[in-house]
Amino acid sequence: MYAKIHSVGLFGLDSYMVEVESDVSGGLPLFEVVGLPDKSVSEAKNRVRSAIKNSGFDFPPSRITVNLAPADVRKEGSVYDLPMLIALLMSTRQLACNTSLCAFIGELSLDGSLRRINGALPMVIRAMQSGIRSIFLPAENAPECAVVRGIDVYPARTVLDVFLHLTGEVPLQAVEPSEQAQDGAALSAPDFRDVKGQLEARRALEVAACGGHNLLMIGAPGSGKSMLAKRLPSILPDMTFEESLETTKIYSIAGALPEGVSLITHRPFRAPHHTVSPAGLSGGGSIPKPGEISLAHNGVLFLDELPEFSRMAMEILRQPMEDGKITISRAAGTLSFPCSVMLVAAMNPCPCGFFGHPVRQCTCPAGAAARYLARVSGPVLDRLDIHIEVPPVDFKKLAETEHSECSADIRARVNRARKVQQKRFNGSGISCNGQMSAAMTQEFCRPTPKALRLLEQAFDSLGLSARAYDKILRVSRTIADLEDSPEIDFPHVAEAIQYRSLDRKFWQK
Repeated sequence: MYAKIHSVGLFGLDSYMVEVESDVSGGLPLFEVVGLPDKSVSEAKNRVRSAIKNSGFDFPPSRITVNLAPADVRKEGSVYDLPMLIALLMSTRQLACNTSLCAFIGELSLDGSLRRINGALPMVIRAMQSGIRSIFLPAENAPECAVVRGIDVYPARTVLDVFLHLTGEVPLQAVEPSEQAQDGAALSAPDFRDVKGQLEARRALEVAACGGHNLLMIGAPGSGKSMLAKRLPSILPDMTFEESLETTKIYSIAGALPEGVSLITHRPFRAPHHTVSPAGLSGGGSIPKPGEISLAHNGVLFLDELPEFSRMAMEILRQPMEDGKITISRAAGTLSFPCSVMLVAAMNPCPCGFFGHPVRQCTCPAGAAARYLARVSGPVLDRLDIHIEVPPVDFKKLAETEHSECSADIRARVNRARKVQQKRFNGSGISCNGQMSAAMTQEFCRPTPKALRLLEQAFDSLGLSARAYDKILRVSRTIADLEDSPEIDFPHVAEAIQYRSLDRKFWQK
């Protein structure tokens, strides 16, 4: 007997429909899976056999052939366990029902229970777009799929749950569509009210958060660079539903979605250790999975002790920082993952950390500071919109009992300015000034004549590149948005130029 049901495959961030065909015929007992399966798919026949027996069904002593179509696309993962079992039950007449508008995904345990899978959200979205009306999946994946409308999502804990629903004996309850917020992880981030002094650094972080600009902090150990960066999530602007959905898809594929979370509604903050490999940053594998830069999509990628990262890891960031996506080529194919991130980096000015310190003496040998700074290449440095020095905090500031401005007040200003940007770029596919193309920069970043003259003087005296010129204009536009100014005036450009002069202090010694 022959049976065919629908399932969904995953390739990178994209999904595709898969037809699972089962044929049971006479001959010597054999269970064969065809259709270009990988090792985990081929092993499914052992899981299916045990799950069928342990769930009280009969496993046929016949020749069984299961085909996964299209046969020219490599199938990976354990998501085909459940559809293979259902197809086999139908082809042996142990189950009779209409599954033409149904799809099945899920990994099986040997006792017939269903295990959580990665990538359920993009799979459900693809099934809905392909006209599927019902999809059955493991109960642990139900929360993340609750945001998809237009399809009934049925969570099941065992194979028997699916069987009894299909036969009409014990119907499953479909997941109620919702836009459930992420458990308040980001809301518990440290607050800026605890930061003593550092007014210039606080202002730079506010500008960076408002426009999605890349930022570099340089200063002596203990000056507060990491402390400031860890408080950045508390002032990041609210995510749109589209941004939340795209970020959740990436976390679903990577298997990094927190348990019980249906939608990531707070911007991610990723801080990989400096020993991370280039593949760990960019993503990798025979069929590539998202790396740290993609997991930070629509959020922040924080690189502490930037010169300690390997040169290859740092250089990998160059193109993704410009394009907002990273392309990985492997033998199995070429995949692109979105990575529109706000890169925040922190570093010491030399190996001992006290080069240029107002009180302490640098103990590094001659030339050590220059060699240390040279680990950060010019092209990487040029792609960082804002460069700020974080000086040591004096005793009077540390001993103050009054708190600084709280994160909630800063975030209110950031949200207000970000709404202006979203309105400006409505329908363009971007949401902040830091993502503007060169053409958009010319259109939306037109300084007044006085501001333009200042920018010309800075361009000649500082030897700025064309990329630095564009970034100064974008930062100026953000500063103007924070002040609710429709035009870019002299003070806005002057502040933006200050954020591009620090590299001349340290790197051109």
